Amino acid sequence: MKLHLTPPESNHILRNIKVTGSKSESNRILLLQALYPNIKIENVSNSDDAQVMAKGLSIESGEVDIHHAGTAMRFLTAYFATQEGKEVVLTGSKRMTERPIGVLVEALRALGAEISYVSNEGYPPIKITGKNITKNEVSLPANISSQYISALLLTAPSLENGISLELLGKITSVPYIKMTLALLTQLGIENSFEGNSIKVAPKKTVENQTLVVESDWSSASYFYSIAALSEIGSKIGLSSYKQDSLQGDSVLAEVYKKFGVDTVFINNKIELHKVKEPQIEILEWDLANAPDIAQTIAVTCFALQMSCHLTGLHTLKIKETDRLEALDVELSKLGAMISVTDKTLTLDTATTINADVAIDTYNDHRMAMAFAPLALKTSVYINNSEVVSKSFPDFWKDMATLGIGVHEQ
Repeated sequence: MKLHLTPPESNHILRNIKVTGSKSESNRILLLQALYPNIKIENVSNSDDAQVMAKGLSIESGEVDIHHAGTAMRFLTAYFATQEGKEVVLTGSKRMTERPIGVLVEALRALGAEISYVSNEGYPPIKITGKNITKNEVSLPANISSQYISALLLTAPSLENGISLELLGKITSVPYIKMTLALLTQLGIENSFEGNSIKVAPKKTVENQTLVVESDWSSASYFYSIAALSEIGSKIGLSSYKQDSLQGDSVLAEVYKKFGVDTVFINNKIELHKVKEPQIEILEWDLANAPDIAQTIAVTCFALQMSCHLTGLHTLKIKETDRLEALDVELSKLGAMISVTDKTLTLDTATTINADVAIDTYNDHRMAMAFAPLALKTSVYINNSEVVSKSFPDFWKDMATLGIGVHEQ
């Protein structure tokens, strides 16, 4: 479905929005609930990814198709490999068969797992026969996606001897590792993270309890962008968020101060206040711990006619699409002067924004949502707009609530 987005009648925005539960937290807690069925979950994400994860966890044998859900691919690989008696073929979309899984598979094999490749070595689909895992010492490169690391840590308490994981090199995406360990701690599962060594103790049962999923900070990024592009005095309320968030993307509150947006925490929500215009000409930021907000920040800078230099983006090349190349192509259509490497993005100050450009989304939900705030500046088209259901099914409805024209073509 192609959407035509048009500017609101006024850029002075005063609205409240409820954002679905964090996809990252939901997928972790869903896996933990599969290991400990007495756990209850509130505010679970209504995203495609979380639904795919939940469905995958319910399957005992046969084919498990996770479509575009990269987190589910990593987490379910570890889950099925460590659950004795389960036998599945884990597969996904064409893009998923191009996203590497070999590092995780080798780590699981080192622990005694039985996993084989159906087609191409190092890539899905994979055939998994669940085993009773007794080995507990394993290592992984420290600079890989944290999802590989979290996959092992989440399944660790179900293993006979837990796990002792050594990370080799400089660690990236630390917040997501800490999110995983914090959830284990909430369940009373002993763990430690010292230097490059992580240990998780085995635990057969946990106490009855309810885990409440915080709303998704990655999804909040689009409203931060809208606030930054709105008039001074605009205010957007978002729920449900907490100041001591486990999510790395909560760094948004700090980043968007540079764009003149203040974040106010009130009870269980945040309010985004546009208090001034940006006071800097170039934004320089290392996003190694929050790469999922890179697209939003780049588009915000372009729309505000600011330059930026974003680093720490090496994981973006193996996401739903090569996000750095996709940003290069789509921002260039709009008139941007942009250059990318395999881990950086540099944007020069723009003087014009081309109107009525059709943005391709590359089967990537974040491409669609990151470019949507441009509608506060100009008319823009979004191709294959339905991809937002991967993480934020109500996104276009919420855009209309903010006054942006959302027209089906």
